[in-house]
Amino acid sequence: MSGTVDPTVINLIVFVLAIFVGYHVIWNVTPALHTPLMSLTNAISSVIIVGAILAAGASALDLGSTMGVIAVALASVNVAGGFLVTQRMLQMFKKKQPKGEKREA
Repeated sequence: MSGTVDPTVINLIVFVLAIFVGYHVIWNVTPALHTPLMSLTNAISSVIIVGAILAAGASALDLGSTMGVIAVALASVNVAGGFLVTQRMLQMFKKKQPKGEKREA
């Protein structure tokens, strides 16, 4: 017995810890910081898209390139949804117009 740990086990432990830490970081954020946090996650997702495009652009169609295409699609949906949520949250902070006044362009 050599005493080494399988890299798959190490990767699984890191993945589970990332989920645990991410869950607690997100749920313990004050409401005032949610909009900047959404912008940050959009930036992270855009980096994921670049990496996924590199994985999807392989010369041979294999499992890695298929997973890259799936990652591009999911991260794109995440970025688009994040921008929509951010815009909606920013609308909450705008002053509301009284019902009788007309809006100026």
